[in-house]
Amino acid sequence: MSALASSGHSWVLLDSVLLLLGAWLAIGLAGLFALRRFKLVAQVLFPIGGAVGIGLFGAAMVALFSGPQTAELVIGLPGLPFHLRLDALSAFFLMIIGAVSAGVSAFAAGYFRHGEGTPPGLLCLQYHVFLASMAGVVLADDAYAFMVMWETMALSSFFLVTANHRIAEIRRAGTLYLIVAHIGAIAILLCFGVLQANTGDYSFANMRAQHLSPFWASVAFLLALLGFGAKAGLLPLHIWLPEAHPAAPSPVSALMSAVMLKTAIYGLLRVTFDLLHQQQWWWGVVMLAVGLATAIFGVVFAAAQTDMKRLLAYSSIENIGLIGAGMGLALVFSSYSMRSMAALALTATLYHAASHAFFKSLLFVSTGAVMHSTDERSLGHLGGLIRYMPWVAWVTLAGVLASAGLPPTSGFAAEWLLLQSFLFTPGLPDPFLNMLVPVGAALIAMVGALAGYVMVKFYGVVFLGQPREAKLAQARDAGRWERRGMRWLLIGGVLLGLFPIQFIQFIDPVTRLLTGAGIGPQVAANGWLLAPTAVARASYSPVIFLLGVAGSFAIAFFIVRRLYHGRVRRAPPWDCGFPGQTSRMQDTAEGFGQPIRQIFEPFYRIRRHLPSPFDAEPRYEVQVEDRFWYGLYLPIAALTTRIARWIGLLQQGRISIYLMYSFATLIALLLWVRR
Repeated sequence: MSALASSGHSWVLLDSVLLLLGAWLAIGLAGLFALRRFKLVAQVLFPIGGAVGIGLFGAAMVALFSGPQTAELVIGLPGLPFHLRLDALSAFFLMIIGAVSAGVSAFAAGYFRHGEGTPPGLLCLQYHVFLASMAGVVLADDAYAFMVMWETMALSSFFLVTANHRIAEIRRAGTLYLIVAHIGAIAILLCFGVLQANTGDYSFANMRAQHLSPFWASVAFLLALLGFGAKAGLLPLHIWLPEAHPAAPSPVSALMSAVMLKTAIYGLLRVTFDLLHQQQWWWGVVMLAVGLATAIFGVVFAAAQTDMKRLLAYSSIENIGLIGAGMGLALVFSSYSMRSMAALALTATLYHAASHAFFKSLLFVSTGAVMHSTDERSLGHLGGLIRYMPWVAWVTLAGVLASAGLPPTSGFAAEWLLLQSFLFTPGLPDPFLNMLVPVGAALIAMVGALAGYVMVKFYGVVFLGQPREAKLAQARDAGRWERRGMRWLLIGGVLLGLFPIQFIQFIDPVTRLLTGAGIGPQVAANGWLLAPTAVARASYSPVIFLLGVAGSFAIAFFIVRRLYHGRVRRAPPWDCGFPGQTSRMQDTAEGFGQPIRQIFEPFYRIRRHLPSPFDAEPRYEVQVEDRFWYGLYLPIAALTTRIARWIGLLQQGRISIYLMYSFATLIALLLWVRR
């Protein structure tokens, strides 16, 4: 390996990162030598992998402020070395990969059980190759290295999704994921082909030096949006996500939702703000429209789900949509050289990416703890678990509050910054854009409100009320390693929520790299008040808000317990005059989502089963399905099958027919050359 650094001995940082990635690969290979030694894999190798994640987080944090560093790895094909680059953008996403993987790996050490699909040693290999390949994606500095890492990430995650491959439904989900992933990969490869501008040099340094015409730059952007949008789950390429996330083990679902989707966001940022020489305003409009449509679609479908993991999967689609909307707004500002506003929108985008990584991984691992303790993931069979799993319930509440965007959580800080980007938009040169931006702000506010509705449903149905099944009384709280992983993710999310000003300082090098401006000094000048533009216009302090809430509780407690009467009297709650209430009288997941289904019914494809008056055991069933699946994907699949059958007619199995094909092709080529 030869390393070329920007200054002094800063190359040590990039070498350290590569050594950490090598450690992940070594841990995975060690799993092969302990193929069925469950305790060694779960309680030794996975925790060591989590420690490597902490090391990666620390190295990336230092690299964020150290300037770009490059390296060349002489591996792979002759004459095609891997070019790597560690700059502010890659360091930021390495921080997310390292921090989240540390918590998820610790949780996984207590999560995996004997006899669950793939042997533990092989699962360890797939898991750590997945982690190393995601980090490799954000380090790649040429199309060759990028595509190798990208495909390695896709294949390793496919094997993780299908870990319990004996179940046909899981195999189908994995197949769908792999098909969409490779469609996206083809689009990304074509995008790089356009960016290299017929030079034959596929390094990112060469792509940065090219000045494409507006047409070819737009082609590259649209291909990038298609390719990376397929991995991110942007509409209408989201179809794999609600199937793959529930099929995968919960730690894998956490990594896919919290980290893998962010590699697609990284790819879009790298292409649109770094490799392309300039941006056009309509790119931002397209990105904004796709992002808002994805966010609304995701949150509306999340409200109608009755499966815990599918609900969280659609919630991830919603959050990716918000991130896409922020990126679109940043593109609009950047195209008009409004650098400070572009930096604000991009800061909100990156803040939301980091926030979502922590709270969504926490929610997925919490769901995994519930599933292992109850053997249930259907909301209709849960309830009252706060009595039997209090530790998981209170930790999950923190993730729910962040996902709902309530202060003083990181989810609120990210969405608040995004709203400020929309609301403080100065006059744009285009009247259409001046009309569009306030509409976007209103839609984001609506998505935030619906996200709160979804999280109330999720938490209330799972943890509150009475148990809907007798077996739930046997549920047990999370184990030691599971708690450690959840505690790490909880602490990370809490710190992001309470110290947004400090975290913006970590985002500032990224926005300066991509837009040439940052808001770090401006927000730091206001002390503990987060004011993206001016204190007089809007400000927010999570610490002051938290102290205000705590003070209000303390005053209320003092008044009730000391000044009023100080007595504690326990009595059953009002039961509407009917004392014999059971768990069947509680609101179900279907009932909770019914108002949303009625309001947004055009979004759904609804199938109802109505009972007959003569049924001995009448049942009313409602199935909510995705219109895109039936209106877009199934027709494409049918057309593909028909074309394949037509092409299959060419395969006659007779040598004379094949010679005729060759002769006809030769004649056609000769006629073409003669012209």
